[in-house]
Amino acid sequence: MLTGDEIFSRSRRLLGDNVMERLSRCRVIVFGIGGVGSWCAESLVRTGLKHITVVDCDRVAVSNINRQSIATLDTVGQIKVEAMKSHLLSINPTVEIDARCEVFSAETAGRFDLDGYDYVIDAIDSLKDKALLIELATRSRAKFFSSMGAALKLDPTKVKVAEFWKVKGCPLARALRQRFKKSGMGPKRKFQCVYSDELLRNNAGTDESLVAGYPSGLKPSDKARINGSLMHITAIFGLTLAGLVVENIVAGDAVKIV
Repeated sequence: MLTGDEIFSRSRRLLGDNVMERLSRCRVIVFGIGGVGSWCAESLVRTGLKHITVVDCDRVAVSNINRQSIATLDTVGQIKVEAMKSHLLSINPTVEIDARCEVFSAETAGRFDLDGYDYVIDAIDSLKDKALLIELATRSRAKFFSSMGAALKLDPTKVKVAEFWKVKGCPLARALRQRFKKSGMGPKRKFQCVYSDELLRNNAGTDESLVAGYPSGLKPSDKARINGSLMHITAIFGLTLAGLVVENIVAGDAVKIV
């Protein structure tokens, strides 16, 4: 059986022993194991993370195969977090994985102790649930990173990182800011987002009204389920989120490592 030293030898060569030790002790929770979150989780574990919680209530669908790391013909129908757990354990059988098959919402938020994590990663589709996670995570002790909308994108060079209030050209970020301003609530502190200001239209199917935003009669939370999206974009979003975590650890800015 391969040892951790063999699996992570290239990570260790670049990052060094101290950073690898800190990475192995960090606790990360990823909300949403789809086209963005699945690649984020996989990247972190491949780099050397040993404690990760993955949260999602869905099962793998055929339509997920074009962009999600866990989606194959063999995993269709499986609970996403269980498929993610099996996949991550096949990479490193010693990693500790808490697979939570549930939705993050106002009704379930109390079940998540965000202060118990060093990093909270938001890859949620639902507008209201995303807004709630932003509010709570930025009030916690954890470092927080968030993905904005990754659908309707084609150009990988347009993927960027910016502080939430400085994100431009992203309908999801705009909708979140409007929601926060209207409610009087919002993030307690600044946080970085992965986003792209590119916005294309769907070119096939029956949702011809879906152009640069939400179609009439549908909730914002439905957007990601019907908009076209591609792996080379969603994966870049997820890998960038993972990169932000690793960069933060390298910089020595982890909030709490226990």
